[in-house]
Amino acid sequence: MKILDIILLAFHTVRAQKLRTGITVAIIAFGIMALVGIITAIEAMNTSLRESFSTMGANAFSIRFKERQIRIGGGGNREVKKTDKRDKKQKKSNEGRIITYEQAREFKKRFNFPAAVSIGLNGPRSQTVFFENIKTNPTVTLNGGDENYLLLNGYEVAYGRGLSRMDVESGRNVAVIGSDVAKKLFNDRPERALDQVIRVGSNKYKVVGVTKEKGSSAFLQLDNVVFTSYNNIRRLFSNPNQSFSIAVMVDDMTQMEQAIGEAEGALRPIRGLAVSEESNFYVDKSDSIAETFIKLLGTISAAAGAIGFITLLGAAIGLMNIMLVAVSERTREVGLIKALGGTRSSIRQQFLYESILISLMGAVIGIILGVAVGNGVGALLETGFLIPWKVIIMGILICSIVGIVAGIYPAIKASKLDPIVALRYE
Repeated sequence: MKILDIILLAFHTVRAQKLRTGITVAIIAFGIMALVGIITAIEAMNTSLRESFSTMGANAFSIRFKERQIRIGGGGNREVKKTDKRDKKQKKSNEGRIITYEQAREFKKRFNFPAAVSIGLNGPRSQTVFFENIKTNPTVTLNGGDENYLLLNGYEVAYGRGLSRMDVESGRNVAVIGSDVAKKLFNDRPERALDQVIRVGSNKYKVVGVTKEKGSSAFLQLDNVVFTSYNNIRRLFSNPNQSFSIAVMVDDMTQMEQAIGEAEGALRPIRGLAVSEESNFYVDKSDSIAETFIKLLGTISAAAGAIGFITLLGAAIGLMNIMLVAVSERTREVGLIKALGGTRSSIRQQFLYESILISLMGAVIGIILGVAVGNGVGALLETGFLIPWKVIIMGILICSIVGIVAGIYPAIKASKLDPIVALRYE
């Protein structure tokens, strides 16, 4: 028999066994769908994370305080006692660990480097913003900053102006609102927000500016925010344990490492650190948070691989059982082929091709469903259409191997049948 005849015969046999073929194809397709779908979704998440967290650009970095972590557990009561003894010292040293208002202001004065410096202070989250009888959902974030805050966080002003130095020093109730807030309160005419008075929670603010649309994701609502000065946040939402953040943007990207060194050198004496002491603050580049999240998503990729492997293992066992049953049911057919001059090789090829064909059918269906599911997640995250070619190629290879492994034993068993006994089989 020619190779083409064997393939056509295998295809005909697969079509004849629709129920068994369908069940096996469904199992294989589910495993490939899980693998391709999760990997595609993770790639979409990675893209969204990079777009969301890389807000300051490649030539910027931020400084925030480093909070100590106490490990509880593993040491029994002894560890708990050590922790209790440290609690009082921790409370006393809390003011030394956070970046205080005075420290942030002193850093901005001392940092003599060709770079823009911004001071920020997080305000309350989950706020409702009101304008007359219209209100937003209680998901708006209120942030405080200085005159450079919008620039260093990647925002541009579309209408009006940003915060001025006078706004910052006086701490008066003026605000720059994000595009989502402006659209919600002013019916898709954000320019109408200028000089209007809005209410954030129980506090009234005069709108002096509206930012350009920055884009949102499932991780960050970048336009659902209201900006005011950090002195306004200090005055209305006083919290002695809240830390200021510092952002620095250099003019030339090649000066990043030098700028980071200068920043550490300027901040360490301000925080009273001796030469031998470790820094009690973090220096984060603009994409470091995204990289951290992306590494965590790597564990999901491993889980996807495990799910796919377990499912495909079950599919391989099921496929082998189906092929063994097929050998038993088609014993007389095998005997007839041998009686007509069919060789062991052609019989092995027929059963092997059937097994591979079923696996590849499952692979194709699984890949299509996986890409659709993964890009469905991508659509929610507002990322582009993604096709994980490496995973697709790997899925096809894996399914081919599954088909070969699951079909080789039944194929060998069929090829060894005695033609006389096979013809008499009922």
